[in-house]
Amino acid sequence: MAVPKRKMSRSNTRKRRSAWRAERPQLVEVTVGGRTARVPYRLVPAYRRGLLPLPD
Repeated sequence: MAVPKRKMSRSNTRKRRSAWRAERPQLVEVTVGGRTARVPYRLVPAYRRGLLPLPD
C-alpha cells in the first residue's frame, strides 16, 4: 500500500478533495410490462428481472 513520505498540508489536502467529483449516472430507457422509464445503465438487468420497481 502506498504511504506518503511527508505530511500533506491542510490546503493541499482540501484542494485535492474539492477537485474530486462524482459523475452523474448515465440513464437509459428501459421498458418493462409496457411501462418505460429512464434508469441507470448498470441497474437495467435488475429492473428487467423485476427485482426493483420502476420509478414513476
